[in-house]
Amino acid sequence: MTTVYCTEGGRLDCILADETELTRSHIKRLVDGGRVFVDGVSATKAGQQIKVGSAISFEDEVDSCEIIPRDIPLDIIYEDDEIIVLNKQRNLVVHPGAGNRDNTLVNALKYKYGDNLSTSGGEARAGIVHRLDKDTTGLMVVAKTNFAHGQLCAQFSERRIGKFYRAICDGNFKSSSGVIDAAIGRDRHNRLKMAVDSGGRAAVTGYKVLERFNNNCYCEFELFTGRTHQIRVHCAYVHHAVSCDPLYGGSTKLNCDGQLLHSYKLEFDHPRSNERLVFTAEEPSDFLSALNKLRNTEKTEK
Repeated sequence: MTTVYCTEGGRLDCILADETELTRSHIKRLVDGGRVFVDGVSATKAGQQIKVGSAISFEDEVDSCEIIPRDIPLDIIYEDDEIIVLNKQRNLVVHPGAGNRDNTLVNALKYKYGDNLSTSGGEARAGIVHRLDKDTTGLMVVAKTNFAHGQLCAQFSERRIGKFYRAICDGNFKSSSGVIDAAIGRDRHNRLKMAVDSGGRAAVTGYKVLERFNNNCYCEFELFTGRTHQIRVHCAYVHHAVSCDPLYGGSTKLNCDGQLLHSYKLEFDHPRSNERLVFTAEEPSDFLSALNKLRNTEKTEK
């Protein structure tokens, strides 16, 4: 059983389609087959309206696959009895799903922590409270206990968690700072992508330019919502795609194996003590090499 926590109200099928790789037609089949539950009660229809904070649980084929512990190196920044904060490497999927049944972050966590992980999200998402894309690097918080999982999910739902990213983007934003406010939904022509869509779910991203170069800029982003691929979609929408992001049209001239996007700062209240915690992690070596290349070869604009 996999569980998704609703951070915004809306249709059941739209929420699951946004939070998972499932199509809306597949979700309807699961609902019709009695395999989707909202707060423990069987869902009545795919278009059922869901309230903020509701837990949507569903059974799919990925839930029946065995989660094999894998000895994959993890960069642990902090841990205690309730939580783990780690710096995720590039080319690592967070949890098993269609096309990625093994060698995920969950497999690595199971190897290191065994059963000392929250089970609120189901076995396939043991410990997982939120996600980063496969090739997005940086900070994540993982729950060891179901109590911590619930507390952290509430903070995400209430937007009390600070999520800050750094990226190298194509071209230059005209303004030194601003906000991109454009709803996001599944791309109607490619299920692997998201797209700006007026019928999608609200998505708001703040940005600040840190450095400018001839054909690129180094930026900081703050997520005010948590949509799939949000920064990547919004940057492409304003014609400044994240560099080395082929899915959204980013230039590959910097020769990096994946988008140059890094979750560099994470702020949240400790689930047990309520102490405000702030963690930072430097960009990975390939990101820094690309940035240094720009600093050394392209004239920086004032």
